[in-house]
Amino acid sequence: MKNTSLNLFFSCLLLPVFFSCDRKLPEKKTSGSHSNEIVAISVSHVGGHLGHYNIVRVTKDSVKAEKGMSANQTHQEWGAPISGDTWKKLTASIQIKDLDFIKSSPSRQPVDGIDETFQIRTPKKSHIYVNSYVDTVHYRQFQQLKEQLNTILPKEYR
Repeated sequence: MKNTSLNLFFSCLLLPVFFSCDRKLPEKKTSGSHSNEIVAISVSHVGGHLGHYNIVRVTKDSVKAEKGMSANQTHQEWGAPISGDTWKKLTASIQIKDLDFIKSSPSRQPVDGIDETFQIRTPKKSHIYVNSYVDTVHYRQFQQLKEQLNTILPKEYR
């Protein structure tokens, strides 16, 4: 009985201490010129009868790729740093003003198809597009992005 009441007493005493130590850090304010800057890009191909996946994530300083197949539980990863110039080349084709107008299409996975998904993140918003290759007006910029990615990815992750 003593241990239970002692544990309860210390729990009640320590709980407020933990909450009082929680300082809120001031939020970073994004300036107008940087609020529409791309901070991350992700391109993935997922689906098919055997559950194939190929995912590439790129930030200003690195590129990471993973691929595998769910059916035989294989998984491989690769990563490397990138230069500022490489990042600029990758993002040069993306027109931020067009991101709200790009159209997606229904998923093809339910019929054993493969979905191509792009995610473009800015400080304000995350834009996600599935099978946007049907949007012939805007897809050109994604095609150029894929071509640029192919120049930095190893052959097995393209």
